[in-house]
Amino acid sequence: MILSDIRILESIERGSIVIEPFREECLGTNSYDVHLGRYLAVYRNHILDAREHNVIDEITIPVEGYVIQPNTLYLGVTEEYTETHAHVPFLEGKSSVGRLGIDIHATAGKGDVGFCNTWTLEISCVHPVRIYAGMPIGQLIYFMVEGEIQNYYNKKHNAKYTKRTLKPVESMMWKNKF
Repeated sequence: MILSDIRILESIERGSIVIEPFREECLGTNSYDVHLGRYLAVYRNHILDAREHNVIDEITIPVEGYVIQPNTLYLGVTEEYTETHAHVPFLEGKSSVGRLGIDIHATAGKGDVGFCNTWTLEISCVHPVRIYAGMPIGQLIYFMVEGEIQNYYNKKHNAKYTKRTLKPVESMMWKNKF
């Protein structure tokens, strides 16, 4: 079951959902709009290795915007810091962003109960597109959880994305044992 706008507001009042900054005009019927932060990153090397720490280079989006190019993976970040303590958050792209040929996540649209951070976006595009810091980029949808939770993300000893950040975070796959 997806939370309605009223249930999202009630959850914020209870503290089971945190959105900073929160702007009521960004609350939809059953979602909350999030915005692109001012930082992007790209991987330094063309060939990435899942067992290695792949270095990223940071890009600050200027006021006049930044043109993203096809065939490049950009890591972006949401302006909003979120916490979700009792629901499963899903981040989906806004239809207006999709209609520009921009995808905001390759595979990582689902958050975990206990996720507390900004969202790193895996941005790609079909055509060159000028993007801007602060533009609406996606929407958070919250799902109810059935049953008790034993393993909150922010309490897992092996959680890799728990350090609060304003910048995109590269893949930490290399920390896995395989």
